[in-house]
Amino acid sequence: MSQIEELHRVQLQMLQVVTAICDKYDIEYMLIGGTLLGAIRHDGFIPWDDDVDLGMTRENYDKFATVAPVEFQHTHYFMQTADTDPNFAFSYMKILDTNTYIEEKNNVNDARKGIFIDIFPFDKVPRQPEIRQAVYNRFKIADTAILLRLGYNVIKTPFRKDPKDKSLDLFMSVAKLKERRENIMRLYNHEPFHHYKNYASQYAYDKEVLSQRELTELTKHKFENLEVAIPKHYDKILTRMYGDYMELPPEKNRVAKHIDVVIIDGKHVE
Repeated sequence: MSQIEELHRVQLQMLQVVTAICDKYDIEYMLIGGTLLGAIRHDGFIPWDDDVDLGMTRENYDKFATVAPVEFQHTHYFMQTADTDPNFAFSYMKILDTNTYIEEKNNVNDARKGIFIDIFPFDKVPRQPEIRQAVYNRFKIADTAILLRLGYNVIKTPFRKDPKDKSLDLFMSVAKLKERRENIMRLYNHEPFHHYKNYASQYAYDKEVLSQRELTELTKHKFENLEVAIPKHYDKILTRMYGDYMELPPEKNRVAKHIDVVIIDGKHVE
């Protein structure tokens, strides 16, 4: 098997474990981003994609974060969050296979490494775009400060050059910065709002703001040999994110974006 095929083999096993936990505890999840695109266009992985992305409402995300460590006892899986790994900088969680090791491109830091699945929380946001943007800017300033403080490579961000939020004390601890970032993300979750954002999205700001219907109305779809949850309104979501999403990108762009080195069970995979 090639490196990407081995990667997909392990990730598919992980996806089966994660979705089984969700089913056991009635936790709603769905495929998002490139993983959702892969399900619709390829009935599984995009052949060159090297990560797996799931999304959950904050309520479901918190529930998963409570039960997963119990389910992962005596297994080779680890739930990596800003709390469980002090060197982990991201605002979402990764599920790691501890029998593996990876190195990500342009990203050298002390966080635990392994083949992973990403799970993103969706938090409520106001309807008004200008308020959303202002809150997102506050999030991004704190997020960038954490990434830089923990040795993550942050590329092409205006917040790196000109952090305008003077309330960010230069001597604030990473733990305090993480707490502030988390509070910003959760700011509106008790409000009667009907739009949700993946704050950690790699896409342009409003492309991954979903309506309540888009986030909560789900159906099952084939993903390789599994049946997994996807949004019923996937066409609207994918069109907003990718345009004509059934069209393949130019061949020069069909490359893995994240992972450079893969080691499985102590063996280097080329």
